[in-house]
Amino acid sequence: MSARPAPRRLFCFGLGSSALALARQLGTQDFTIAGTCRTEAKADVLRAQGIDAFVYSPDQPLAPTALEGTTHLLLSIPPDEKGDPVARTFASALQALPLQWVGYLSTTGVYGDHGGEWIDELSPLAPSTARGRLRLVAEKQWTALGLPAHIFRLAGIYGPARNQLVSLREGAARRIVKPGQVFSRIHVEDIARVLAASIARPNPGAVYNVCDNEPAPSQDIITYAAALLGIDPPPEIPFATADLSPMAKSFYAESKRVSNKRIHEELYVTLAYPTYREGLKALLDSE
Repeated sequence: MSARPAPRRLFCFGLGSSALALARQLGTQDFTIAGTCRTEAKADVLRAQGIDAFVYSPDQPLAPTALEGTTHLLLSIPPDEKGDPVARTFASALQALPLQWVGYLSTTGVYGDHGGEWIDELSPLAPSTARGRLRLVAEKQWTALGLPAHIFRLAGIYGPARNQLVSLREGAARRIVKPGQVFSRIHVEDIARVLAASIARPNPGAVYNVCDNEPAPSQDIITYAAALLGIDPPPEIPFATADLSPMAKSFYAESKRVSNKRIHEELYVTLAYPTYREGLKALLDSE
């Protein structure tokens, strides 16, 4: 009789859409899932799904026993003004755990602006936004802890709750046109595919760009989504005259084409949604 595999426990700081997508994939692989959320109401919902959920926020410390038995750790909490709060607060506790894999969800914003050129994981890091700079600080904090850390630089995330189909239906979509501007993006289920592949083939110290195969201007995605819905797209608005918030303007401050070659060659990932077309079509079909 073959021996049962050793128990594995994934603890997610921040049980958001990406972490929950990974939890769904690992739930069939002898993993137990635990993690944090901000409210007791959400914790109750997650517990009903079989997840060991703990409320954690700047105002509510994490229960001392929450991390016991953790073998795999996922970090998806945004940084604060000093970088990553988990790395600062829990460094000693995490270093005492038998961790086999640590994943930090960063952003392709750490590369800054590359004028629409192709970049990869070896490209210079020169974030031009405050969010990108804080993510880079957090990356360095995690790699300095001596844990089996892996950095995942995510492009713009979309999925069932957040996509251009939703924004068009809500009347919130705007077709801003900035010549030469391109973005990379990634479906939340493909993020989970990449993370699961890394867990299966750990390589501490590795950095991966997590994006689909086709960078594109944001107005093209809105136009395609409108065609799927059988409606006219909103009118084009030149970026130079668009009334945008500082946050929205920062979204257009950087342009680059992000290569995902490494996730294919090292992790053998085949994306379920290699471009926004497959992703949006599947979201519509799932309704």
